[in-house]
Amino acid sequence: MPTKPPLGSTMRVHQPYKGVYAFYDGRIDGVRAYSEEPNWLDDGAYALGVCSYAIVSGEEALVYDTSISNPHAALIRNALEEAGGRHIRVVLSHWHVDHVAGNAVFADCEIIANDLTAQALIDNKERLENDTPPIRPLVMPNSIFKDQRSLMIGEIEVELRHVDIHSHDGTVMILPHLKLLFAGDALEEPITYVAEPKRLGNHLLDLERISTWDIEKILPNHGAENVIIAGGYGPELIAATARYVSKLMRLRNEPALADDDLQTFTVEDFRSGVLTYYAPYEPVHRQNVEFVLKAQGK
Repeated sequence: MPTKPPLGSTMRVHQPYKGVYAFYDGRIDGVRAYSEEPNWLDDGAYALGVCSYAIVSGEEALVYDTSISNPHAALIRNALEEAGGRHIRVVLSHWHVDHVAGNAVFADCEIIANDLTAQALIDNKERLENDTPPIRPLVMPNSIFKDQRSLMIGEIEVELRHVDIHSHDGTVMILPHLKLLFAGDALEEPITYVAEPKRLGNHLLDLERISTWDIEKILPNHGAENVIIAGGYGPELIAATARYVSKLMRLRNEPALADDDLQTFTVEDFRSGVLTYYAPYEPVHRQNVEFVLKAQGK
């Protein structure tokens, strides 16, 4: 029987770069964070590994996603305040539940989101507040931008850019001085989670777009903890994600691909070492295939 420690008690705090904090939880065998019953927190985030990020410079701090519960968010806020971050702002990478669940802890802060995220949260408010576990109350963003926005967090320049990858409302964050991309769920390792199967063509176009940016390292919200600790993934993760999406799009004309398990479907990138196999992503891949086939009318 799995153990269920207090929410947030298994979260690990790392500092992959000066002033950059990574708050990682999950990927612990035999442990569930919320319930033995199926729920988004355990099955959609904790089992796969989930990471929120923050930047601290002087007395200013910026949180990139508020994690999977209020207790997690409270631990993040405490860590930032202990690091000297008295003035805290928040950026939401997109509207999905495991990225906004701790918003209430930052209700007195500027919560930044693009206009598409703001609308998606309005449209899905009732659903999120009655999910399992519920996000109640769902605290909404109070600072809205369109397409892109630049910020200064102390002495650190930050760029926010809208991307249509994984979710139509994605916001990625760039620290130009480190050539570092915070990807949210736009990039996930080993594979992307298909949330909007009818938009795979859009996602592929934006994957091609971000591949042209001056980026050397990538920190995703779902990925291997040891890679995040070491500073993140290289740009090759973008191309690997594009290859996976492209192959999903081939299902219409190559239905036999639907029978492949994840290791077979993505064998070349696992073999080359660009991606690392993680067994809990097998159900994610199976669901991705089902969603894509359904969207294609199969």
